[in-house]
Amino acid sequence: MFKIKVMEAKELIVKILKSITNKYLIAFAAFVVWIMFFDDNNLMQHQKNIQELALLEEQVDFYKNKIEADKRKLYELQTNDVNLEKFAREQFFMKRADEDIYVMVEEK
Repeated sequence: MFKIKVMEAKELIVKILKSITNKYLIAFAAFVVWIMFFDDNNLMQHQKNIQELALLEEQVDFYKNKIEADKRKLYELQTNDVNLEKFAREQFFMKRADEDIYVMVEEK
């Protein structure tokens, strides 16, 4: 009975070795290893591309929001003289003839 189990184990090992040495299986394994590690579009590069895409999508959202805010601000400046004067005073330090402007800068 022990001999039968030993023979079955040997036959099983032979079958496994035959299937492993199958030329199609070897070719497929080599192809998978090549694609995963050595190709220009390997797994690491694919992961980097996914991360870069996520970063670029965040930037697109940020700049779309910024464009919308700037459009609203431009519309307000073009339609309202009070806002235009306020903007000119704050951004370009413009003043009226009878005013003095003091700029205070905080030192760090």
